[in-house]
Amino acid sequence: MISKILKTKLNKVLRSQLLPKSSSILIGVSGGQDSLCLAQLLIFAQVKWDWKLAIAHCDHKWRKDSTDNALHVKKLCSDWGLPFLLRTTETNLNSEAVARNWRYQMLTEMAIEANCQIVITGHTASDRAETLLYNLARGSGTDGLQSLGWQRTLSSGIQLIRPLLDISRHETGEFCQELNLPVWLDSTNQILSYKRNRIREELIPYLREHFNPNVEKALAQTAELLSADVNYLELQANQFWHTHEPKINRVDLLQQHLAIQRRATHQFLSYYLPRAPDFNDVQRFLQLLTAPGRSQSSPFAEGWRGEVEHPFIYLRRKH
Repeated sequence: MISKILKTKLNKVLRSQLLPKSSSILIGVSGGQDSLCLAQLLIFAQVKWDWKLAIAHCDHKWRKDSTDNALHVKKLCSDWGLPFLLRTTETNLNSEAVARNWRYQMLTEMAIEANCQIVITGHTASDRAETLLYNLARGSGTDGLQSLGWQRTLSSGIQLIRPLLDISRHETGEFCQELNLPVWLDSTNQILSYKRNRIREELIPYLREHFNPNVEKALAQTAELLSADVNYLELQANQFWHTHEPKINRVDLLQQHLAIQRRATHQFLSYYLPRAPDFNDVQRFLQLLTAPGRSQSSPFAEGWRGEVEHPFIYLRRKH
């Protein structure tokens, strides 16, 4: 049975200690098939693992039926006997990125309210494949291509976990059908002006038909491989700068491979600049590795510049 297959995959996640015994867990539930599958799998395992579960729903106000959608999830929580937490936006979430940032902020707030140390979402291998393609088309480096990892920190003491990354959207759909779960159909998933929807509805099927029938699995595996590479490079690059002073030793960094130079510079600039640095910011800073003493970079955001005082490059703000 499909449920046994998914339970086996979930047990693999449990053995990895991503969801430890006796954890307090907040489950993000939209009402769609992925999140319902996730919630039901954890409810199956709740007694065995002594979990305290709660359900969170975020209403983006993008659809006329969004209030009914929230009430639908609330009723499910009542049927399951689980606490229900809701956040409804008071502002216009005018892009997918803005909505995503708001959603994670709300999930963090609700986790604190429910005294949960873990937030879990129903992202699948299909989501991982689509995210890789989306970021590849935007010119992302390895960090963007490996995004949607198994876990990341939301805030101090709160971890985001994605337990379904080994499971496809096809599998969650069959699971919901098998158990007759009341899936709420999101009409916005059919709007092709949303880039991720176009990837899901047009690009993935094209790749599946003409290149690889298992393209989602293949892309998800690529993201998993890249994730390990990124983690290793992050650890190596972290050695070349410190948070106590905005400077980096250019003599030491110059001896490293270009991959480490770029990553260390990106980490350094990300820590101090008011916005995330792009490729051009990193390249301009790296030019200072071999520049003469007292050289300066062209300005970064809000007047910040790199300045050479050998053997260091300082990051300073001009007022």
